[in-house]
This record gives sequence, structure tokens and C-alpha cells, in this order.
Amino acid sequence: QLQAYGGGLVQAGGSLRLSCVTSIFTFSTYTMAWFRQAPGKGREFVAAIRDGTFYADSVKGRFTIARDIVKNTVYLQMNRLKPEDTAVYYCAAGQEDNIVAMRSYTYWGQGTQVTVSS
Repeated sequence: QLQAYGGGLVQAGGSLRLSCVTSIFTFSTYTMAWFRQAPGKGREFVAAIRDGTFYADSVKGRFTIARDIVKNTVYLQMNRLKPEDTAVYYCAAGQEDNIVAMRSYTYWGQGTQVTVSS
């Protein structure tokens, strides 16, 4: 289904790139998204790509979502990371209109931990 990787430990101000590889369905017909869940908090929308790109206000200007249709992979380039970006990051795939809602996504990756130290 979905396999996410690329997380790790980075200092504030640093960068990481997450990748999510899909294996089953027609990749280009799905909205691909990243969500994250910080300790003790609910899962929140981060970014999505469909006919355009969409970002949460908290990451706009720092994160970039992109996809490679040939490789069936979606990326999340994270720059100028902050301690509050620390979370488990999940990739997701769906075909519903409400791209910020978890219920719109059918497939989920296993999550990859991102830790930003101050």
C-alpha cells in the first residue's frame, strides 16, 4: 500500500525530506497527502497534492509537497524545521474532495518519526 520513510532527528532550522511509495493503485488518480501527529495531540493535515498543492498555515512557505508519477512516490520537503514540527508523519491517499479531513483518505502509511531539537 503506502510506505513512508525519511524521518529522523534534526536541529531546528534544518531540513528533511520524507518519501512515500505507493504500490497498488493508479497513483495519479489519487490525492496524496501528509498528516502528522504530535505526542498527546490529534492527527492534523500538513499538505496535499492533487490538481494543485495545499498546505496547512503552520507549514506554508517551509514545506513543499511533490510527486513523481513514474516512481509512484510523493515527497515532503521540510525546510526551516521547528521543534513544534516534531511528530509522526503519515502519508495518505484518497479520492474525496475534502483534502484536509482524515476521512477523505482510504490508504495510510505506517508513519515516520520526525524529531526537531531546539
